[in-house]
Amino acid sequence: MPATETHTGLVRRARKVDRILAETYPDARCELDFENPFELLVVTVLSAQTTDRRVNAVRPTLFAAYPGPEAMAAAPREHLEQIIGPLGFFRAKTESLLKLSAALVERYDGHVPGRLDDLVTLPGVGRKTANVVLGNAFGVPGITVDTHFGRLVRRLGWTEETDPVKAEHAVGELFAKRDWTMLSHHLIWHGRRRCHAKKPACGACPLARLCPSYGEGPTDPVAAAALVKTQGPA
Repeated sequence: MPATETHTGLVRRARKVDRILAETYPDARCELDFENPFELLVVTVLSAQTTDRRVNAVRPTLFAAYPGPEAMAAAPREHLEQIIGPLGFFRAKTESLLKLSAALVERYDGHVPGRLDDLVTLPGVGRKTANVVLGNAFGVPGITVDTHFGRLVRRLGWTEETDPVKAEHAVGELFAKRDWTMLSHHLIWHGRRRCHAKKPACGACPLARLCPSYGEGPTDPVAAAALVKTQGPA
């Protein structure tokens, strides 16, 4: 990479990175289990400050008891808290689910809206959650700026923005809109498996020659390989 990279050069490098990640992670997808937009909305809200695997573990019990917004809005608070207790912050998350479900029933006849402007008005739903739902349940392109995405786009030198909304817009300008959802999956998978926050596996990274942050983690191939995970955090 040149010391001073042009915008055109940045776009080309960014898109090459995404192509390499697509080849590296051909199975990249949303790692939360869901069967419909409501389930995805709920499990995404629940995934805050916990792991997808833990959310997936409680999902069958949760939706067997409360399969839709009407049922969940009428759920006894204590029973909801009991089901999602293993996820942590269960009182606040229960409150979010009750208010979210009630809002869907009252404002949208029990249906999850397919527009960003509508989704972000729902209790407990921000742009990150809305973009997850749009991209994965409705096929509407969206960029999901979670902690992994934000860390990687800064390490890759795509943007210096730390504000999630500003980072979303800055990265969105580098890619065709149709690629936004899969780009998010590629970066999140890479962040969970190789480009870790504390010790990235630089010596086992397919992006080494394209990454200005190469060397933040071990560059020895053997040491780096030991850091590579086959799946996201437990």
